[in-house]
Amino acid sequence: MTKELVSRQLVRNLEARGVEYVFGLCGHTNIAVLAEMAKSKVKFVNVRHEQIAAHMADGYARAKKQTAVVLSHLGPGLTNAATGVANAALDSVPMVVIAGDVPTHFHGKHPHQEVNLHADASQFEIYRPFVKRAWRVDQPDLFSEILEKAFALAQSGRQGPVLIDVPMDIFSREVDVGLFERLRLHAKTLVRPSLDEETAADIVKKLLAAKRPVLYVGGGVMLADATRELRELVDHLQIPVAHSLMGKGALPDDHPFVLGMTGFWGTQFINEQCRAADWILALGTRFAEADCSSWEPEYTFNFPPTRLIQIDIDPSEIGRNYPAELGAVADLKQALTALNRAARKLAPAGVKRPERKGEIAAARERFLAGNRVHAQSDAYPMRPERILADVRDALPRDAFITTDVGWNKNGVGQQFPIYEPGTILTPGGYATMGFGAPAALGAKLARPERAVVALVGDGGFGQNPALLATAFEQNIAVVWVIMNNYAFGTIAGLEKAHFGTTFGTVFEKDGKPWSPDYAAIAKAYGIEGVKIGEAAEFKPALERALKSKRPVVIDVVMQNEPVPTAGHWNIMDIYSPGRKVHHASTTVTAK
Repeated sequence: MTKELVSRQLVRNLEARGVEYVFGLCGHTNIAVLAEMAKSKVKFVNVRHEQIAAHMADGYARAKKQTAVVLSHLGPGLTNAATGVANAALDSVPMVVIAGDVPTHFHGKHPHQEVNLHADASQFEIYRPFVKRAWRVDQPDLFSEILEKAFALAQSGRQGPVLIDVPMDIFSREVDVGLFERLRLHAKTLVRPSLDEETAADIVKKLLAAKRPVLYVGGGVMLADATRELRELVDHLQIPVAHSLMGKGALPDDHPFVLGMTGFWGTQFINEQCRAADWILALGTRFAEADCSSWEPEYTFNFPPTRLIQIDIDPSEIGRNYPAELGAVADLKQALTALNRAARKLAPAGVKRPERKGEIAAARERFLAGNRVHAQSDAYPMRPERILADVRDALPRDAFITTDVGWNKNGVGQQFPIYEPGTILTPGGYATMGFGAPAALGAKLARPERAVVALVGDGGFGQNPALLATAFEQNIAVVWVIMNNYAFGTIAGLEKAHFGTTFGTVFEKDGKPWSPDYAAIAKAYGIEGVKIGEAAEFKPALERALKSKRPVVIDVVMQNEPVPTAGHWNIMDIYSPGRKVHHASTTVTAK
């Protein structure tokens, strides 16, 4: 029997799985693993804060379409990473978090950095509310089985993060290599469920008989890698497609049957198309609040009389917010394949809907025309619409965009065309400020041949500018566009509209708008920084940054104008009953 250290066998197992990167930060509980990684082809991406590591891993997993790995320390390491891991959980992103812990023989003795105020040896339970499962490895010979289960669970069913909590003495114990070798025979991917032919035919018959059918698409379509199958169904049956924020990009935004994003930041035309539908086929969506105008039937969805068919890999999502007349648990790639077979059989010549195609084209042109003045404005501080228009013009169709929250999420969802599936990475379920800037680093590592731009606010970028150290050390050629409105802009506009003040939401010094010089901060980290002084400077600066193949920060002052909305958010009625107000402008004049 041959024995080797658990830490050594862990790293060897990651190599065998094809893991390219491990994102993390050192601590006294995980350096045994780092010492083994020093001899490995698996690259360790060193960060200055664990939240950066978790968001980088999230961005990498989305862009690479494979499970990401995070290495953390106990105590503050675990809690620092928690926000990023929870964000991945709510957006169904597969991730394996491996965390060091106190030695097993120190349980109950207040060891260094353990969270044990109310229970001993249980700090891993901090993650229980959001990971799919949290394991603590109590015996070294169980580690191999737990690791195998962790990867299988993270990437099966509704994907998401898992936690393996490892007491540091377990990493330094020797175990039989046969425990790991035996598990090499286990399947690394599982066959996923599909629709049976009868159910697929039933769904297609309902869609063919419908007068105004709509497909409603969520992020689950991207997670299932089912965008090609979705397009085949849409092209054959010519059914209009509305989408959630997370479903943006499932079809190109210039596809003739794409309606756009629904809900609070959706347009009136898109929301009305959903309300007027007689049948909606929902694919991989949670029907979350912002996408559904707080589920109030006069704004976006009206079930009934609209009738719902819902397909999801997670049975708990079917019928959660709206009654489903037909619900099916299935992998969307398999389900759409079955629906396409049924559609070709039941409607071999396809379906033509020229009137609906014309409606969509006319509505799209009206929206663009109404937005054109702002998108071409030379004002400085810049209009947010102009920033988005210039970024889109400067980027190739397949570029990756990451966002935070505010204009760079809501405005992008509404106004920024996405042309390739999976190229917009946004924090949907958790709406995490601080996600976009580090997630872009992960996306660039996953797809180094693609342009990657982070569209983020000054509030979000300011949370963890130390990510620039990692970008410089690893030479990760991301371009960060800081849409700087000297505020937590969306919340400032909300508070101004309802309470007539921006207290606690804007950045000021001695009563005047103030912002750090982010271009200078970038230079201090060894990265090129550009501070924009007028609108005409912005697009050329972005084009130069993209051509440089280096990390670049572009700081551009932006007017804090609210994202136009035709939907609804219930907090409006909570704060201002009966007034129907949303957000107000809080634009500053400082440059």
